[in-house]
Amino acid sequence: MKYIYQYAWIIPFLSLIVPILIGLILLLISTATRNTRRIWSFISIFVLSLIMIFSFYLSIQEINGTFIHQYLWSWTINNDFSLEFGYLIDPLTSIMLILISTIGITILIYSDNYMSHDQGYLRFFVYLNLFNTSMLGLITSSNLIQIYIFWEVVGMCSYLLIGFWFTRPRAASACQKAFVTNRVGDFGLLLGILGFYWITGSFEFRDLFKITNNFIHQNEVNSLSIIFCTFLLFVGAIAKSAQFPLHIWLPDAMEGPTPISALIHAATMVAAGIFLIARLFPLFLIIPYIMNIFSLIGLITLLLGATLALAQKDIKRSLAYSTMSQLGYILLALGIGSYRTALFHLITHGYSKALLFLGSGSIIHSMEPIIGYLPEKNQNMILMGGLKKYIPITRITFLLGTLSLCGIPPLACFWSKDEILNDSWLYSPIFGIIVYFTAGLTAFYMFRVYLLTFDGYLRVHFQNSSNTRSNSFDSLSLWGKNTLDRINTNFTLSKINNKVSFFSKDKENNIKNRIHYFYNYFGNQSISIYPHELENTMLYPLLLLVPFTLFIGLIGIHLDKKGLDLDILSKWLTLSSNFLVESSNYYINSYEFLKNAILSISIGTFGLLIAYISYGSIYSSSQNLNFINSFLKRKRRLKKKLLDPIQNVIYNWSYNRGYIDIFYTRVFILGIRRFSEFIEFFDRYIIDRIPNGIGVVNFFVGEGIKYIGNGRISSYLFFYLSFILIFFLIVLF
Repeated sequence: MKYIYQYAWIIPFLSLIVPILIGLILLLISTATRNTRRIWSFISIFVLSLIMIFSFYLSIQEINGTFIHQYLWSWTINNDFSLEFGYLIDPLTSIMLILISTIGITILIYSDNYMSHDQGYLRFFVYLNLFNTSMLGLITSSNLIQIYIFWEVVGMCSYLLIGFWFTRPRAASACQKAFVTNRVGDFGLLLGILGFYWITGSFEFRDLFKITNNFIHQNEVNSLSIIFCTFLLFVGAIAKSAQFPLHIWLPDAMEGPTPISALIHAATMVAAGIFLIARLFPLFLIIPYIMNIFSLIGLITLLLGATLALAQKDIKRSLAYSTMSQLGYILLALGIGSYRTALFHLITHGYSKALLFLGSGSIIHSMEPIIGYLPEKNQNMILMGGLKKYIPITRITFLLGTLSLCGIPPLACFWSKDEILNDSWLYSPIFGIIVYFTAGLTAFYMFRVYLLTFDGYLRVHFQNSSNTRSNSFDSLSLWGKNTLDRINTNFTLSKINNKVSFFSKDKENNIKNRIHYFYNYFGNQSISIYPHELENTMLYPLLLLVPFTLFIGLIGIHLDKKGLDLDILSKWLTLSSNFLVESSNYYINSYEFLKNAILSISIGTFGLLIAYISYGSIYSSSQNLNFINSFLKRKRRLKKKLLDPIQNVIYNWSYNRGYIDIFYTRVFILGIRRFSEFIEFFDRYIIDRIPNGIGVVNFFVGEGIKYIGNGRISSYLFFYLSFILIFFLIVLF
């Protein structure tokens, strides 16, 4: 077994070979590489599969023996400074390796078909493999400097992938926003790393935990400096994991390809921040103030993400805010000391969210033959509906992922979220009330996404040549808005050369809205103009993620000894005394478990019921889809005075992202711009004119003195003494 551990360094290096080879060959013989690009996707999948098998083997060894293996190489050594690189294999590393490799394989398979028609196919796979490599290197890092190096590579890859379609202004703006926001967190992380090196003299985790703990207990260092440096480390995690107030980049990151959205939200970018906190958890655990900050920011984030998801129209943005909220749950669990529960929810949420994002990509592709390749339209749930009869496999998988996030048993997220709800209530009843309320909101907005997408009727209709009447539709809203945006879709079909083309009557968007094929003839076969299920290579990853969504929660079930005990996760996380100490003999009474489960299931079911009443098929056939309007139609006066203002406030808050982006724009962007304009004015008209003014004054003084001079020394002495006398009088009086 030790022999195997010695070769754990091949995990990141084996993955690094693929992007290097693709990049080099793409630069040297680009034509040949493009012709054989499917081979490179197969190689990428094969290499990551080897890493997955190796990761499973290491995890089995960890479960059986709970070994920790660390190997270091000296990089630089002198009298005052030493830097070592290496790798660390422990239960936390094993968990993350399995999560990243399994989700990464499904996304690679999915991307092969999703990006098959894109000209940047190979460039996409270079970035994607480098993204996986950087995350694998991050989780196997043995010290803070090594983590920071891979941390920056993860940020670079996210910048490249979010802005992959950089010709789109929105994508270019989104990647810049993500880059700038994460630079704030990365700068804080760097200062925190340097601060702890100044305090402890080491970058190694083991030394860092031990020395800091001794300093705190012996009062050998100012506690404020340790708290401040620890908070700076946390700032890096806030930005990476999209926690309030540095969450603003996450919704805009949906401008990238859907596989990247799945990878960012499930296994890499946002998971990096949680991993950093989990890796440094023994350090945070001895500082109660930081733990309180964890729990407070996690609580704000989970509630804010849930409220911002309520009125979103873009399916990927809705899922993005869901990720933000679920990461808030994880951070809250870490803040209240529930380390095992936090990692448990990170695992279950990762598989469920990967399934949902890949399902959303299938939905978007199915809508492209009708709406076109316009992200602002083919991702708009208001233009969808009734897709359950067109894409049944995607519908079933998407429903499973939705119910999992809603906390419906026996799906994966139920087991982990239920533990967070219970632990939060035990920690603080106020926290418990907010978390339970947010669980109901989660069920509501997630089931809203499902109903708007799959239930009811298809709200975008095409017209044939014999029927040219226009079709329009309203935004579906729970919030009682009477005047909503109306999106007109006037399309005509014309058959040209055995192909049906799809044009908008708007001449400016004629090319953009054209569907490249409705009927693509292959012999006697044709593709339907209606939404349809996509190729098997995009469906297989969805089916591969279904068992994880269904059964991965079983690894954390831990009831009393007389009941069910499948808690592999606790055995997995039994660490040595130098790292986190958490007993694997922690059990929950069966009665307590059932009582807590009934409460959480009831709240989740209530949220599902409200979503169905508001957006379900019972009301989708009528012109007025607002349940509240129909229920209170006899009480219009009460509704107008009391309910409508509340609904409008909630709707505007959610749709405008809590006005946080507006605040940042006015305070930071416009504020910094105006401050820069003031500095430019001050520099041009004050700083630059001071030397110019001195020169002008010297010129006129010189000219004046020129006419005073007469060549007499007595006159010069008189003026000299007179000026000295005046100077002394000014100084003295």
